Amino acid sequence: MKRTDFHYELPQELIAQAPLPVRSDSRLLVVQQEPAALVDASIRDLPQWLQPGDLLVFNDTRVIPARLFGQKPTGGRVEILIERLLPDDQALVQIGASKSPRAGSRIALDAGGDVEVIAREGEFYRLRFHVTEPLVAWLQHAGRLPLPPYIHREPGDDDAARYQTVFARVPGAVAAPTAGLHFDAPLLDALRERGVEMGHITLHVGAGTFQPVRVDDLDQHAMHSEWLEVGAELAGAIQRTRASGGRVIAVGTTVVRALESALRDGEVRPFSGDTSIFIRPGVAIRSIDALLTNFHLPESTLLMLVSAFAGQARVFGAYAHAIRERYRFFSYGDAMLLFPQAGQGA
Repeated sequence: MKRTDFHYELPQELIAQAPLPVRSDSRLLVVQQEPAALVDASIRDLPQWLQPGDLLVFNDTRVIPARLFGQKPTGGRVEILIERLLPDDQALVQIGASKSPRAGSRIALDAGGDVEVIAREGEFYRLRFHVTEPLVAWLQHAGRLPLPPYIHREPGDDDAARYQTVFARVPGAVAAPTAGLHFDAPLLDALRERGVEMGHITLHVGAGTFQPVRVDDLDQHAMHSEWLEVGAELAGAIQRTRASGGRVIAVGTTVVRALESALRDGEVRPFSGDTSIFIRPGVAIRSIDALLTNFHLPESTLLMLVSAFAGQARVFGAYAHAIRERYRFFSYGDAMLLFPQAGQGA
């Protein structure tokens, strides 16, 4: 398949630039199994689309303030975007500068302290931070929230809370698992009352999620790598859900990536490590029965994943409907509930 097979035209005014006042005010487009029609609903209606005994799986990663600024000894300004935290106060980062920094050089940080450039690793740099606290703690007051590149404003006070899910607990992501942003306490309570079970994985979303596919032949695309953990408790919950006839519903594409990476002999097993899995049409998705997800960028790997699960024609038909009906797109936008095309799902 070609990258351009996943292009669509989106009016710029439909790209959500800020969150709604209430998380669960978001709209929900339900894409039922064919030949049923599309249904315009609200995220608050989600419990009625689920059944007692279904299992919702969330990503509990927490976004870190990963954006930093500094200065080279020559005076040149530098922007640093952390991609991944590493042991010993090290990190893999993207660096924006007029000239690439050399290994062994130092960058003075505006927030205090400095970093040492250890080496270049592909498109990233490995840095060692020399700061006054462990790096994760220091970033909480020294870093800036890295809003997505299609949000054309600086982070405000609300973003510190609203660009996190209410169940975020494991720091390490540089982008939010945005399907989870729609959930608040009343909606979670309503789901529990419905008899829906809940579990979580951890996948630290990297800045690579925003990187465009630069080749037209998808066979030539090198997928970015992300760290994930699927625990034994969730693996057991999935097995019990399936055994009792319940469905596994992924909240977001990151959950799909994690569960598909943890599949062994057709079952989700405990797994911790990196994944660079590239899910696109033609790749069977066996770990889930439905997917709640936001609307994704044209030609993005996330749109390709959604198309693999629900069918490219169905997904593009749903996107065309969403544009006509003025849904809000991308990270702070509205959601879709997708049921699989024939041949997909467990």
